[in-house]
Amino acid sequence: MASINAVKIFSGSSSQYLAKEIAKYFGKDLGSTTIQKFSDGEMSPSFDESIRGCDVFLIQSTFPPADNLLELLLLIDAARRASAHYVTVVIPYFGYSRQDRKDKPRVGIGAKLIANLLTAAGADRLMTLDLHAGQIQGFFDFPVDHLEGAAIFVPYLKSLNLEHLIFASPDVGGVVRTRNAAKFFNADMVICDKHRKRANEVASMQLIGDVKGADVVLVDDLIDTGGTMCKAAQLIMDKGANSVRAIVTHPVLSGKAYDNINNSVLTELVVTDTIPLQQQSDKIKVLSVAELFAKAIGRIRDHESISSLFIKY
Repeated sequence: MASINAVKIFSGSSSQYLAKEIAKYFGKDLGSTTIQKFSDGEMSPSFDESIRGCDVFLIQSTFPPADNLLELLLLIDAARRASAHYVTVVIPYFGYSRQDRKDKPRVGIGAKLIANLLTAAGADRLMTLDLHAGQIQGFFDFPVDHLEGAAIFVPYLKSLNLEHLIFASPDVGGVVRTRNAAKFFNADMVICDKHRKRANEVASMQLIGDVKGADVVLVDDLIDTGGTMCKAAQLIMDKGANSVRAIVTHPVLSGKAYDNINNSVLTELVVTDTIPLQQQSDKIKVLSVAELFAKAIGRIRDHESISSLFIKY
């Protein structure tokens, strides 16, 4: 019989690779689920063990296809109906976070819709990493633990011992994120100001700041086709930089992304394992977030602050 408020960790099918590592760092086996599928593809998830009275953590990144999100919603509902005491959804990569506002007439706000769906399904808490926009936390009426990728990237960058370090934002929207990264190293920053004609296509770009002789680090929360990042890297090298690399939390990497990166002037693209890579590349280095999430789960279980997991500057 499960003890009252025992912690149990489960995963949807798309994040099993990461959930197993999180559970291992936490010191528990990953719980077992069954995802029954009808012949038309309809899903019916179920838990293979009792979760009555347990604090349940459901791990699933919501990258495409949309089945990943629907599977998570069904697991939340199943947990509620199985009398779980508390349901925390752990979404390392929060899909649809780019749709966080109305940037033109007659469009939806996808991030808010996802928040409503998670609430309606019965989630009690959200744990995630590097949201595209921090204000998305306000879309929820329950606690949100917003972890920072800096805890993963800063130690790695320090290990490189780069002499003349400058941080760069690939667009104006990422200035705050890049400035925060630069503060950890007391370094300067520059901005790549881009203009788009349509989504995933950069029409023009210019550099604001001096990078001559510098080792430049581009900072972003996600990389999709890689067009902006590779164009920014080329511009930075053309302006006299010594080297340019990128640290990006979520490797969406769709379309021609792998070709773009492999053919770019980037020394390396450093990402996390919130989304599994579809291809291997000598230019892509993956850092794991498993230990960070395991520590956060432990602090939530013990009703402790998770702020100690953030790197202070």
